[in-house]
Amino acid sequence: MPEPTDEILTVEGVVKAFGALRAVDGISFSVRRGEIFGVAGPNGSGKSTLFNLVTSIPFAADTGSIRFEGTPIERMAPHRICRLGVARTFQKDAEFPTLSVIDNVMTGAVYGRVGRGDGDDRAAAIDALAFVGLPGSDHDRLAGELSVFDKKRLMIASALASKPRLLLLDEPASGLTKPEIDSLIHLIRRINTTGVTVLLIEHVLALLLTVSQRLMVLNQGRVLTTGLPDDVVRDPRVIEAYLGSRGRRDDAAA
Repeated sequence: MPEPTDEILTVEGVVKAFGALRAVDGISFSVRRGEIFGVAGPNGSGKSTLFNLVTSIPFAADTGSIRFEGTPIERMAPHRICRLGVARTFQKDAEFPTLSVIDNVMTGAVYGRVGRGDGDDRAAAIDALAFVGLPGSDHDRLAGELSVFDKKRLMIASALASKPRLLLLDEPASGLTKPEIDSLIHLIRRINTTGVTVLLIEHVLALLLTVSQRLMVLNQGRVLTTGLPDDVVRDPRVIEAYLGSRGRRDDAAA
């Protein structure tokens, strides 16, 4: 087993094409152990496709290399990647709606390690639910009955129950109110303080700027820039990618 490095995730030259369209076109970057690394970009820039390639859900990269703690994972099955310590959430609801809340999270506990189907899996699920703020009174509810925000927290709890060292969050603030986003910011920071590295995609730039230590912006499947969040959002290339020439003129006039 390779020795861990300061870079928990290293992605080099990954490509994913769908016919003539290169959704991810030679992206390279690395995530440092213990940081919150944000990923931004306009719609269709390749953000979620990149997450798919890192986790092999539902497909792997065509070419390029992806290493987690020095171990190549670009051709590894999703369950093996998860058991190494990589978990993710999705943009859309990914719960099992007809299962109870706690059964959903126990599924994550079993999937992420060699689950034994005993009390350890249930204990891991209870701990994860408490961590994200879902009370015991919700444990036996059907997951499909939860509110939008509670479904987000359920998905995060399911990922945490797998005991990840790297957590990928794909637009967790989508559909949330301002107070819910504030609660989510607090939760992401709490997750990070437990030693979990966070890789975060988000359209809500205020959230990204608040929690990210570094920010990468994608455009048309390529890396546009990477750096400190405040520096990145002032980059004229980023302004143009998000707002077009009008945004560039407004920024120049400000």
